Amino acid sequence: MLQSILGVTSVFLYVAGFFYLLAKLLKQPFAGTLVLQTITGAAIMLHASVAVQLLISPQGLDLSLFNIFVLVAFIINLIVFISGQRKHLYSMCLVLFPLSALSLVAAMTIPGTKPVALISANIQIHVLSSILAYSLLAIAALHALLTGYQNWHLKHKRQNWLMRTFPPMQTMETFLFELIWAGEILLTLSLVSGFLFYENMFDQKLIHKATLSVVAWIVYAMLLWGRHYRGWRGVKAISWCWVGFIAILMGYVGSKVVLEFILA
Repeated sequence: MLQSILGVTSVFLYVAGFFYLLAKLLKQPFAGTLVLQTITGAAIMLHASVAVQLLISPQGLDLSLFNIFVLVAFIINLIVFISGQRKHLYSMCLVLFPLSALSLVAAMTIPGTKPVALISANIQIHVLSSILAYSLLAIAALHALLTGYQNWHLKHKRQNWLMRTFPPMQTMETFLFELIWAGEILLTLSLVSGFLFYENMFDQKLIHKATLSVVAWIVYAMLLWGRHYRGWRGVKAISWCWVGFIAILMGYVGSKVVLEFILA
């Protein structure tokens, strides 16, 4: 009962925050207000409480697909909220708020199909680093879309209400590569811990996820190399970012869908 109340309240706050932010952005360039920060902070706190209740039970961790979505959405929102105190990232919330609300609704209404798992501390390190890596790289993918949108409008010398909310292009690209660096480091930790702590990282249930995660790691490594040595930016950097993210998405979400809904 408490979980439902907290979840519904969090969903309401995300929806309210979305419409409040949209109304403000449509009127004029937006520098943020105490009202939006209060709504966002409250929604994230309630979101965290629901995520903990969904994931943790006396029997162990419930790592069902929609529960993981709730956790990833919380981590992304928290990072954007903290980063938004020094960078103008409000436009990202137009996407994050609806997705967060949908993830909470799905997790609270669709029963999980993955059994609750008791896992060792070492595997918990692997799971945590994986989720953090996926969260950071998901933010990077979203930020890459916004950067590409800004880049296209600048090249075509166009302006609209959304463009006026973005920070300078250089700031957008700098933040994008900060996210990719952090995500790549955590993805490295995830892969290393997986190979160290799983008895067979390439068994039937893990090979799809492991292979595509390695592919994603190579793609992001090439992107960071290209940025450092060749000065990659703009469309090329955004394209490489999304190739890596699609590999991550197919590796993790694809394997979860197959295991939980097709082979269940």
